[in-house]
Amino acid sequence: MIRRSMFRKISISLLLALVIPNTALEVCTQTFQMNKHSSRSAQTAGARRVEQGYVMTDDGVRLFYQKAGRGVRTVIIPGRLFVFDDLKPLADQYTIISYDMRNRGRSDTVSDGSKITIHEDVRDLERVRRHFKVKKASLIGYSYLGMMVMLYAMEHPQHVERIVQLGPVPLIFPTEYSAHLTASRENTGADPTAVEKLKRLKEEGVDKTNPKEFCEATWAVNRYDVVGNPDNVAKLGKGPCETPNEWPSNLARHFQYHFASVQSLNNSWEKVAKITQPVLTIHGTKDRNAPYGGGREWALKLPDARLLTVRDGAHRSFAEYPEIVLPAIRTFFTVSGPRGRKK
Repeated sequence: MIRRSMFRKISISLLLALVIPNTALEVCTQTFQMNKHSSRSAQTAGARRVEQGYVMTDDGVRLFYQKAGRGVRTVIIPGRLFVFDDLKPLADQYTIISYDMRNRGRSDTVSDGSKITIHEDVRDLERVRRHFKVKKASLIGYSYLGMMVMLYAMEHPQHVERIVQLGPVPLIFPTEYSAHLTASRENTGADPTAVEKLKRLKEEGVDKTNPKEFCEATWAVNRYDVVGNPDNVAKLGKGPCETPNEWPSNLARHFQYHFASVQSLNNSWEKVAKITQPVLTIHGTKDRNAPYGGGREWALKLPDARLLTVRDGAHRSFAEYPEIVLPAIRTFFTVSGPRGRKK
């Protein structure tokens, strides 16, 4: 979702068995098994009716949403363009509401940079909840949204039931982790021809003259960053380039403003420890965008958290290994699991 190299440009670095090296801390990792029910539901959920439309924010920005399912439990998921297709099978059990953040995906472009902030993201999530008249929702946050939903939970604890983090960024920037908790960005498996093409297009200024073509060339290379196994890139779909908000030139502006707001956060683990809702953190060991050490830290320090390690999964582990991630989420929404703990 957010590449580490881009983070550094703007000052941010935004299976199931886990063997923790010799360290003073240990996280208890859960193992979830696919059962017949979840297998059948995953096959049929794709045919479920999807409602779509816009939610108007308090400052007049339209947020594009998609909604599926009629379950008693409502799950709100920001970051629709990245996660909805992969998580839609959950609609056989739950009501799924997923939306694009402001200035992203099919939501409105925001011209005022001061309105492109993580604080507005929190307010927008609350606006979505109120729009659908949801008294209490479970939340799923991917990448930086894994932190954003925590900020929301601190402000609106009465409206949050459970939280799932998918490859969350660290709470505090910059946080450095040991090498065994950080994946290398080398040898992603990207096609060298595609890499050379992207470099040539940049030199020719195609990012400005034909931003959609440049976006597609960028996606052809960068999609390898978010999978642990290069053979899994086809699972990611066609990419985000149909929406101008996702063109690299527009994203650069978005991140410039958005990260300034992230830098202004006064986050601390003491504050986050006030979140008492059950949390499931799902993180791949080959995540190059948000280090695995960050997910491990979330699971360790939150009062009621558990860690699901997706061995060899990267930033989009939910797309690479749905047979692991979806049953884990279903189980978490049904029963509580073991907490992270100190050795």
